[in-house]
Amino acid sequence: MSKNLLARLSLIALALTLAACDKSSNAEEQAPLATVRVETIEARPLTISSELSGRIAAPRMAEVRARVAGVVLQRTFREGSDVKQGDVLFRIDPAPFKADLDSAEAVLRKAEANAFQARLQEQRYAQLIDDKAISGQEYDNARANARQTAAEVAASKAAVERAKLNLGYATVTAPISGRIGRALVTEGALVGQNETTPLALIQQLNPIHADLTQSTRELNELRRAFRSGQLQQVGQDQAKATLIQDDGSLYPLPGKLLFSDITVDPGTGQIILRSEFPNPDLDLLPGSFVRVRLEQAVNQQGISVPQRAIQRDSAGIAQVLLLDAEQRVGQQPVELGTVQNDRWIVTGGLKAGDRIVIEGLQHARPGEKVQIDDTPLPLAQTTGQ
Repeated sequence: MSKNLLARLSLIALALTLAACDKSSNAEEQAPLATVRVETIEARPLTISSELSGRIAAPRMAEVRARVAGVVLQRTFREGSDVKQGDVLFRIDPAPFKADLDSAEAVLRKAEANAFQARLQEQRYAQLIDDKAISGQEYDNARANARQTAAEVAASKAAVERAKLNLGYATVTAPISGRIGRALVTEGALVGQNETTPLALIQQLNPIHADLTQSTRELNELRRAFRSGQLQQVGQDQAKATLIQDDGSLYPLPGKLLFSDITVDPGTGQIILRSEFPNPDLDLLPGSFVRVRLEQAVNQQGISVPQRAIQRDSAGIAQVLLLDAEQRVGQQPVELGTVQNDRWIVTGGLKAGDRIVIEGLQHARPGEKVQIDDTPLPLAQTTGQ
């Protein structure tokens, strides 16, 4: 083969190679851009909530006890029912107390008779002393006897009142209105012997309290934010509470914050916050474990992003995909607060006007350009934001 032929073949091969490269580069330049959906960050007032754990507690609770000693004759209530203040719950054998009352009344009548006689004697001696018929000592004795018998009458009246009270205590009534639990004694039981025997427990269930715990660290962070002006405090009467039941569902009736305790538990470093919820159907029972989302502050320039827009790198740092003016993708680390309504509250890393990728994150690569999908979102997704 001649040298000229070899040279021609080499030129042809080089031309084919260059043409293939041109086609490859043109194909790369004409490759379609990844399509993403973006959200423009807006600063708006955001309520800062804390999700706290606690337990349901009855606002009023009364332990019914026997105030006198005796044998229980009758239980008059149905266990687990609602009772009103003053309803009869138990009847204790009243016979001994009726006898004590009769005895006290007899002693009173005797004391009143003695007092009557002493007053008459004092009146007669008062006339005789004027006529010098008796000595002054005799008159003084008559006056003292009259006062002594009057005191005995007063003491006897007090004994009668005490006997009436004991007789009344034999009929045990409800001290408060509420739901009564199981009876702690049965008919025939001897109660109140040398101690006040518990008979039953009454609890008020509507409205009901949820006692929550919050760490002092979280409270101090909120106070610092209030002082710096970053957050505005929600008034105690305006602080809304949403109860999350033990199965994760939301309690349908909203509550409110009643007060925050002023004493820190030295063992846990936490304080108690008490909230109140309506409980008309008695769905909330004392002792139940619950979580409560409590509104404690407002950020007037708050920023939030959808949960799906957050990515995390290998170190666990939260970040979002940020678009620049040329629609080129960049990674932006962010600082996150709490989640509210399926959105993360962002405490640092973003500002109003930034555009972040919320859909198509798997196709958007840092440093590459993307095209934006401006078609309207479905109603379900727009309301979720």
